Amino acid sequence: MSIPFQSLFKEELTIQEIQAAMDAGDMTAKQLTMYYLSRIAAYDQAGPCLKSMLEVNPDAIFIAEGLDHERAKRGARGPLHGVPVVLKDNIETRDHMHTSAGTLALAQHLADQDAFLVSKLREAGAVILGKTNMTELANGMSSSMWAGYSARGGQTDHPYGPGRDWFVGGSSSGSAVAVAANLTMVAVGTETIGSILSPAVNNAVVGIKPTTGLISRNGIIPLTYTQDTAGPLARTVKDAAILLGAMTGIDPQDAATYKSEGMAKQDYTKGLDPDGLKGARIGVWRIEDEEQSVEYDAALYDQAIHTMRGAGAEIVDNIEIPACERDWNWAVMPHEIKHSLDNYLARLPAHYPVHSIADLIAYNQQHAETALKYGQDQLEEKQRYANTLTDPTYLRARMEDLYYAQDEGVDYALKTYRLDAILFPAYKGCTISAKAGYPTIALPAGFRAGGRPFGITLTAGAFSEAKLIQLGYAYEQASRLRRPPKL
Repeated sequence: MSIPFQSLFKEELTIQEIQAAMDAGDMTAKQLTMYYLSRIAAYDQAGPCLKSMLEVNPDAIFIAEGLDHERAKRGARGPLHGVPVVLKDNIETRDHMHTSAGTLALAQHLADQDAFLVSKLREAGAVILGKTNMTELANGMSSSMWAGYSARGGQTDHPYGPGRDWFVGGSSSGSAVAVAANLTMVAVGTETIGSILSPAVNNAVVGIKPTTGLISRNGIIPLTYTQDTAGPLARTVKDAAILLGAMTGIDPQDAATYKSEGMAKQDYTKGLDPDGLKGARIGVWRIEDEEQSVEYDAALYDQAIHTMRGAGAEIVDNIEIPACERDWNWAVMPHEIKHSLDNYLARLPAHYPVHSIADLIAYNQQHAETALKYGQDQLEEKQRYANTLTDPTYLRARMEDLYYAQDEGVDYALKTYRLDAILFPAYKGCTISAKAGYPTIALPAGFRAGGRPFGITLTAGAFSEAKLIQLGYAYEQASRLRRPPKL
């Protein structure tokens, strides 16, 4: 069914364009919200059936109407006023929507407060449009689970390709697909290790994994303490920058945010310049031929490097990063998952069916036909760990992660080669940036044979988001490689 104002819109709207249209009286937040709801109806649960959305906010149109009234009376709050935003399903909202991390056990979980970042978005005037599907428990459920699958939401399909035959990326799969397919203006995902960057590069959208502590983790179903962070997904660098700035802030309930005082910005768009790559030193990290995969394309990677050089960047090719070659100790994640998830579940109201990982395992076993399509071996493995974080193996691994990822990793490369940023193909640098707690931006970098998207990532030191956004914007303007899928 078409709606009368469909002609007002085009698929690849930007925040700047819609704000100009709303200020001119050519568009309302209500119309924009209804436009995206109509696209969700047409393409997400019908048509191509992308299954990127788990829930739609029943108050979305009412919220938009209220923001239209406020704009008419007092003007816009800022660039997000009236802008629809979708959230990954592990981010709590105090409204009529559930927060389940894709699990059936938490399908009726209604949070009693907004996550800190959600409060910031509401204050900025955003319309919380809905919750997105995700790899169940942020890929903490099963080693054989397909990215983008959850027992509650099913399989998120690739908007550019033939369903599950193409890797959609995880675990913020639904958030990236909803943005790529133009079912929302922007989205919020979360990352522990690659969970924003992977779906961004696989779906031709921009993703930002911020410095750990730039955005509060309060109100997000956790996996780890050291690596978890929320971040924006958008179709343009500028839109991602706008969303990032709206979510920053010191949260008394999250100690990780304390170090962001004086470092965080509320406006990351000030440094956007098409000439932002001129004079920048970009270190190129290469992978061996045997490491190449379906997510890598040597020709497109070389083209991205050529574009940056043509835009004025000084390219330092084939840099060495000692930590990228090491055999990482992976003890931090399982210990912290056991501790953080157990503690989160323990705080749920008494009438909920699960209050520990053991309860969650038992619930899934009791509902195996619907809950255990891929099993739960990762969950069962985490259950065997102690809930104390006193294990010497864990403590040593945490110190090693920080030292090797920072001192012998990102910081080493930046200092040794005097770099502004490090360029990786696809999301090959996600491990080192996650363990370091450092920011990375993912950017569309073309399409391979058959139409599969390819992307690149830029990484730098702590709280260097403004620099990465500046570089990413200049690359985006020079390359112009984003294109919408044909649904």
